[in-house]
Amino acid sequence: MRANNEKARAYWERNAKRYDASLRITVGAMPKLVEVLKEEFVGAGRILELAAGTGVATEALAQVAQEVVAVDYAAAMVEQLKARVEQAGLKHVRCLQADIYALEFEPESFDAVVACNVLHLLPDLPKAYAAMLRMLKPGGRLVVPTVCQNETLAARLTSRLLMLTGLPAQRCFTVASLRASLEKAGLRVVKEKVFPGLMPLAYGVYTRK
Repeated sequence: MRANNEKARAYWERNAKRYDASLRITVGAMPKLVEVLKEEFVGAGRILELAAGTGVATEALAQVAQEVVAVDYAAAMVEQLKARVEQAGLKHVRCLQADIYALEFEPESFDAVVACNVLHLLPDLPKAYAAMLRMLKPGGRLVVPTVCQNETLAARLTSRLLMLTGLPAQRCFTVASLRASLEKAGLRVVKEKVFPGLMPLAYGVYTRK
């Protein structure tokens, strides 16, 4: 698995500067998602954002939360993330390079964990869910907006094209299979919606059962 992880990391190191442009094409709902995240976390305390990438969601979260700790495992992504945060003058955001499977934060120290567009990329999904839940305070929220590549024919075709470029996808979700994976991990749905587009985006807020 380690070799696969390093191959996946190399993909994101190479493509960090092209990530935002690619996201605008494949996940056209991102601007709407950003607004929903801002509404969800007005007045929030401490948020951990995993797989923060170039900071598309980070900036929005930081506008409404008291503190955001944003991490990504690719150094090139963290470089782009830091540049965005500094340009926006966000003093209450920490940008770190870290792996979801090896988080070195105090357990139960975050009011929310946000992980956008990463679940389909993770080699060991149950282990990732466990790591996320370990970070949440009792009653904390897990928010995992995720592209559902098996939801429509257009999404399936787009996903196949992306994988030809080397995209290290591990699985393709439908909205139903995504929900089932979260419920299996011991989570319950607080709210859920789907943003349509070339790659439909499932947005959900979850807490422990």
